[in-house]
Amino acid sequence: MQLRYNVRLYPTAGQRQALARAFGCARTVYNDALRARQDAHAAGLPYVSDGNLSKRVITAAKQTPERFWLGEVSAVVLQQALADLNTAYRNFFASITGKRKGPKVAAPRFRSKRDNRQAIRFTRNARFSITAGGRLRLPKVGDVPVRWSRSLPAEPSSVTVVKDAAGRYFASFVVEAGDEPLPETASEVGIDLGLTHFAVLSDGRKIDNPRFLRRAERRLNKAQQALSRKRKGSANRKKAVARVARAHARVADARRDFAHKLSTALIRENQAVYVEDLAVKGLARTKLAKSVHDAGWGRFTAMLAYKAARAGRTLVRIDRWFPSSKLCSACGAPAKSMPLNVRSWECPCGAVHDRDVNAAINILVAGRADRLNACGARVRPGPAPAQRDEAGSLRGAA
Repeated sequence: MQLRYNVRLYPTAGQRQALARAFGCARTVYNDALRARQDAHAAGLPYVSDGNLSKRVITAAKQTPERFWLGEVSAVVLQQALADLNTAYRNFFASITGKRKGPKVAAPRFRSKRDNRQAIRFTRNARFSITAGGRLRLPKVGDVPVRWSRSLPAEPSSVTVVKDAAGRYFASFVVEAGDEPLPETASEVGIDLGLTHFAVLSDGRKIDNPRFLRRAERRLNKAQQALSRKRKGSANRKKAVARVARAHARVADARRDFAHKLSTALIRENQAVYVEDLAVKGLARTKLAKSVHDAGWGRFTAMLAYKAARAGRTLVRIDRWFPSSKLCSACGAPAKSMPLNVRSWECPCGAVHDRDVNAAINILVAGRADRLNACGARVRPGPAPAQRDEAGSLRGAA
């Protein structure tokens, strides 16, 4: 399994200039190559091959007065910029022909120096290395100081140097990591994701929604207002833009840290994890869009997936149309209606349910059934099997 390990870089002033030069050269090669293919398409000429494109926008361009400075950076950086363009074209063609699943992919666009993210990639051919002192040695940049949070499990195959909108530098290593199976446990859990509580577990635990964006809104609004008062093109506006970006970066970092810690704890504690396959993109088009994006369900479930695969755990996604909230977890009878304002309800069988806990229990039961169904048939509502609660008594027995 290939994993990415991100670490923070602290380049010196000279190294920042060298990285800015590399970002600019990679962006220029990418844009020149894209323009060449667009011009050929407009003129009715054949698609420019990868080899011819490399000769035109890199090899030949270095000999011209307009592009001689391309020789000041590592050639691997320029070749990887072309590789990114070729990947973008392949994804675009596969999307319009129907070979690529998922949302449609747009045609490649030109890169700008004002983009929020600037990146260059070094492969093994570039001979980057990690020094004995723990610095990252990059060709034509130097030994860049690194703040290591942990050691890499294997030799990296490539490293991508990223400058984000907040002006921070990161190194993203691609590492071939083996599985690290955890000791087996008998515990399993169903998870009901929501906005009132980020997650409600089938054992009754409720994990509060941190609402990182909502809590930081006042500070973000003040930073945005200060930015709106700055004259365009001024140095003070650039500083205000950086302050807004740093404020948003703090929110994103806190959200990612929360998702990592919770997903790791759930995978360590449970042999199997069952969660709903939510339509996040659909929910993000409703009036709850800001809260849905703030919750970050998509990233959280993605973390559960790869951590479960690496730890030898099982993750099952339940059909998003499964009526987990409307089913009685005791008798399996569905309620006639279940508006969102109803947080607790009583079934005709006499069972009283907390809406979210009941949904998590139903997700657990449905996930077990789906896991046992080798053919992968759609989970349909039905009576829940008997389970033992914490007191040891049977519940859910018909």
